[in-house]
This record gives sequence, structure tokens and C-alpha cells, in this order.
Amino acid sequence: MEKLAFGGGCHWCTEGVFQALRGVEKVDQGFVQSDAPADTWAEAVIVTFDPSVIKLVTLSEVHLRTHSATRFRSPRSKYRSAIYIFEDCQRHEAELAIAGFTDESGNPAHTVILPFRSFKASDERYQNYYRSNPSRPFCRRFIDPKLDLIRRHFSEVALPEAHTWSEDSSLRRSALSSDRLRDARRVQLREKANYLFESSGTSSSR
Repeated sequence: MEKLAFGGGCHWCTEGVFQALRGVEKVDQGFVQSDAPADTWAEAVIVTFDPSVIKLVTLSEVHLRTHSATRFRSPRSKYRSAIYIFEDCQRHEAELAIAGFTDESGNPAHTVILPFRSFKASDERYQNYYRSNPSRPFCRRFIDPKLDLIRRHFSEVALPEAHTWSEDSSLRRSALSSDRLRDARRVQLREKANYLFESSGTSSSR
């Protein structure tokens, strides 16, 4: 087994994405530190995977496609876009994935490759956020579309349960009225605000 860590947005989403892939044995949700200036705690997940089933470059490609990799973020940001390597030999494949993504998208990726230094787990209440209740408004609004993308573009490594929307996905999306979408957004913001407030002890320890 090998390990990598990934960050680039809300780790509730990142956790759900990697839990939907074959060859991923474990996903630990929490906060990661690297070297200065990226030595602040940032939301991320540690992915333990079997390289005979899923390659490091594939994991990196999935990560780049399922968050805003082209958006610039400060290296000290809580949501910095990063691939955290556990061994120097992992750097080359991560670089290949970033170069391929940049060529394909036509836009430079602002995802950086950083050495993994330390990890702090999220509160247990937020672990397995998607799997524990995929019907949450946050999950439907933000995680389901990412899982749908995985099933379309990475079908060879997507687990069956990664397909959350059924064949009539477009109809189901359109069935969400604008009022329901606004409600879902309010719930998501409230959940996230409460979570960030409760984890402020983590932020203050940077």
C-alpha cells in the first residue's frame, strides 16, 4: 500500500471523491501541514491505496478534475490546492498528472506538490460525511456532481456506489427548484460555518 494526501477545497467533498474509487483502501479526513510557507493547517485527506489497482497519476488526475485546480490560492490558505507526497519518488507521477491536466484544460493548474509533514483528524462527527448521509443538501449539491464526473470520465476505477444520480440525472437536477437550491445552500453554509467555528482551535494552533 502507498499513501498520498490531497487538498484543494472542503475535505467533506475530497473524502467523498476518493471513497468512490477502486483500489482506495482508506481515506482519512482532516488537516495537513507541509513546510513553510505551507506549514499552516489546511483541509485535506490522506488516501491509502493499492498501486496495482489504481495508479498515483490516476488519483492525481481525479483530484485535479474534482476541485478548482486552476484557481490561485495562497500556500497558507485553509483550502490550498496541493498533492502531498510521502516519498520523493512519488513526485514525478504527480508532476505528470499536473502537466497533463494543464495541457488538456488549456489553463495552468495552481496545484502544488508538497512534502507531507503532519496530520490532524477532523472531529469524528464529520468523518465519512458523504457515506453517513448522502441525502444531505450539501452532498446532493456539491458531492454528487463530482461522483457523477468520476463515473463518466474514470469509469475503469469508479465504484458502483459512486453513481449517485440515476440515468435520469438531468431530470432529477432540474426537479430541484430554485427555492430548494437556495435552501440547500443556506444549510450548507450554516453547517460549514458551525464546523469552522468548532474547529477554530485547529486554526489558532497554526
